[in-house]
Amino acid sequence: MTASRLRSLLATVAAAATILAVTANPAHAAAPGGAYAGMQNCPLSAPAMTDPTHLQVGCVYSVTHGGSVTIGSNVVPLTSPITLQFGVYWPASAPVREFPDGTVANVYSTVPAAGGKTLVARPLQVSIPGIANIIPGVTSVFAKVELAGEITDFVPLATGENTPVFVLPVKLHLYNALFGARCYIGSDSNPIRFSPTTGTTSPPAPNRPVTGDAGTITIEPDPNGFQTLGVGFRGARLVDNAYAVPRANGCGLLPGSLDALINLAFGLPSAGGRNAVEFSGNDTGFAVSPSLDDLDRALAASAR
Repeated sequence: MTASRLRSLLATVAAAATILAVTANPAHAAAPGGAYAGMQNCPLSAPAMTDPTHLQVGCVYSVTHGGSVTIGSNVVPLTSPITLQFGVYWPASAPVREFPDGTVANVYSTVPAAGGKTLVARPLQVSIPGIANIIPGVTSVFAKVELAGEITDFVPLATGENTPVFVLPVKLHLYNALFGARCYIGSDSNPIRFSPTTGTTSPPAPNRPVTGDAGTITIEPDPNGFQTLGVGFRGARLVDNAYAVPRANGCGLLPGSLDALINLAFGLPSAGGRNAVEFSGNDTGFAVSPSLDDLDRALAASAR
């Protein structure tokens, strides 16, 4: 199924939906399965999800299995999975993004998963430029990608279009025996903003445009007869090479004392056009319904 046909199908679902009263979700005894696998942390009872005027509500579970983050000339391979999970809603104002072929896609607002589980990633070992890595954690750095704000502008059906699928603000938490506990590249107030696309990027020089891959798109009607749809994106490749990277902050046993050294080693700040991120082998599940009650029941039924 093409992205444009899928956009049309979900638009039909929204138009046909009657806005229903919603209920708080009960605790599910088991994890959802099938097209809803991994969605047990979806924040169904969060206040932002329970507004009865929402046109659609949904859950997202996404795992990136590979790729890399590049800061200037420093390339950090993504050697362990990165998981994103959150709830979404399409508000009554019905925001959309229009594409050159005349089709449109819903722009969803996101709701973070409870317990800090919106972004889950293990620390990655990063070589310090100019230093041989003899003792990991001393002559190298462990960097953990952490969320630095709300995920915004989530447009799941922008697949294949030259526009971001979402905006993901992050900061890199650096761990080293000499760096202290609060050493970061980026911050909540000045994050790195990834805006990955499965289409083609338009970066500033010296970077050149690169193209992602939408992967395989599937859609599964609910097997138990609910209105919820399970949309799958498998094997996608999302890319962004236009973002900037800010300076380090809080580094050193005396906080801030090693900021200048880290900035020098990694070439920070690094302007847009000199950095890149690739999320490869990305598998995303998206459950969407015109009713929170219907979505909740669909997920619960799939776990039986």
